[in-house]
Amino acid sequence: MAGAAGPGTGPGAARGDGDDSLYPIAVLIDELRNEDVQPPLESLATVEETVVRDKAVESLRQISQEHTPVALEAHFVPLVKRLASGDWFTSRTSACGLFSVCYPRASNAVKAEIRQHFRSLCSDDTPMVRRAAASKLGEFAKVLELDSVKSEIVPLFTNLASDEQDSVRLLAVEACVSIAQLLSQDDLEALVMPTLRQAAEDKSWRVRYMVADKFSELQKAVGPKITLNDLIPAFQNLLKDCEAEVRAAAAHKVKELCENLPTEGRETIIMNQILPFIKELVSDTNQHVKSALASVIMGLSTILGKENTIEHLLPLFLAQLKDECPEVRLNIISNLDCVNEVIGIRQLSQSLLPAIVELAEDAKWRVRLAIIEYMPLLAGQLGVEFFDEKLNSLCMAWLVDHVYAIREAATSNLMKLVQKFGTEWAQNTIVPKVLVMANDPNYLHRMTTLFCINALSEACGQEITTKQMLPIVLKMAGDQVANVRFNVAKSLQKIGPILDTDALQEEVKPVLQKLGQDEDMDVKYFAQEAISAVAQRLTKLDFPVKDNEEPSAPGADKNHFLRPRGPGEDTGKGPAHQLHVNTRDTPAQLEIAELVHFS
Repeated sequence: MAGAAGPGTGPGAARGDGDDSLYPIAVLIDELRNEDVQPPLESLATVEETVVRDKAVESLRQISQEHTPVALEAHFVPLVKRLASGDWFTSRTSACGLFSVCYPRASNAVKAEIRQHFRSLCSDDTPMVRRAAASKLGEFAKVLELDSVKSEIVPLFTNLASDEQDSVRLLAVEACVSIAQLLSQDDLEALVMPTLRQAAEDKSWRVRYMVADKFSELQKAVGPKITLNDLIPAFQNLLKDCEAEVRAAAAHKVKELCENLPTEGRETIIMNQILPFIKELVSDTNQHVKSALASVIMGLSTILGKENTIEHLLPLFLAQLKDECPEVRLNIISNLDCVNEVIGIRQLSQSLLPAIVELAEDAKWRVRLAIIEYMPLLAGQLGVEFFDEKLNSLCMAWLVDHVYAIREAATSNLMKLVQKFGTEWAQNTIVPKVLVMANDPNYLHRMTTLFCINALSEACGQEITTKQMLPIVLKMAGDQVANVRFNVAKSLQKIGPILDTDALQEEVKPVLQKLGQDEDMDVKYFAQEAISAVAQRLTKLDFPVKDNEEPSAPGADKNHFLRPRGPGEDTGKGPAHQLHVNTRDTPAQLEIAELVHFS
């Protein structure tokens, strides 16, 4: 009976109260009570919110794999048909993602119906549906019989590639890769290439951009013969396209295109048909185009060999190293290893130096950060003598940069350089310069000394740490700025495992005990933590430790982050700089201190 459920219990109850907005929710709840999960997913696949529809389709695709062929035709295929013939475009777009999962296990009669529904969606009146169909065209083609691909999918591809909406045409280009992989060379030439040539010259830059973006995949799909006859001329046009976005996308693919060419005759093709267009892009008016080219052009040196690199590529590299755009210079420097393998980096050293210096001093701190990250690579390729003469001073200058992230990266950079050049080089070249900073008037630079010691101690080993670094750390325990003192405690905890028992017992522990009685709560906290770590270290080494030498760390100070200094607490910078920042926290908090300091 219609009223058996009782008043207010069915989906219509929401409407009974006059609130139509709750009706779909009531229906969904009712459906979720059903043991069959497909009905609620079918409803969700029709909603307006794209994310919800996509998730529903994803779940339906997974569920389809659990059906037997009989159950698939009895339950799942009808669902797909209902979605494909739905009144709202949302359901029809969802249906496009379900054809490929149910087609392979369907009977021949049902397969014909599925193909018919897909054809209808490819010519749907709504552009959103045609877009969805175009995006799934390649996936659907992969599960079809070859005859059906030729007779049905290729015509659909041709129609979608000439659609009035460029958003549909560009998705057809993506499908072209999958379709091309299924066809023979003769069929490709006759059925696909006319449409692909048309796409490469499309009036919409977005479609041409898609061709450029998918160029390597298209090249592999169509094979070497069609690549030489059709794709190379198309690529040349893309490299000189009137739209910068298209030129940049094509420039990104230069190296991959050249690598994928047949080995026989590859050098000639690159030199005659690709390189002239590359030379034009080096001086392009758009910085994104030049940057895209700079990110891949160095890779051509390994393909073209030493002589061609020196004669033809080297002038291009040198021009890009002098480019006004920092990203161009940075991309060249970041790929120097390719050239170093072929001709050695010395050929570029004279032009490299000015470019590196400019990047190292760039006003944008992210550019400075990027060149720091490449410094170990450059150092290894240029050698220790060139580095000491030309680049060492830059690395030390970064340690006193006004941005914390730069100082932090510079500290890590020193450790990597020591690992590359050895401890003897560090002892003679780096460590003395770092230790001098312990007397710098700026407390931020004095803290950088401690950070450097933390990083260098492990790379330099016990002897250098004990004889050269430890005395400086102990001396800094008397610094007037609390930030420095609690970083001394942290440094002593950090280098403790490297030191021998005598140094720990006779030099480190007395200083930490003194810091443990400091008037500043943060200094006390970190000193007590360090004392505990040192005591554990001595215990492991069977060194006698008294019970009262391992105090418990206080709990109240543990969450102490920022607080103003009291009237009697001197930071060393006067009243204008009375801000206390705990450096165990984020770089952003250190930047607060720096802003105060430099204001």
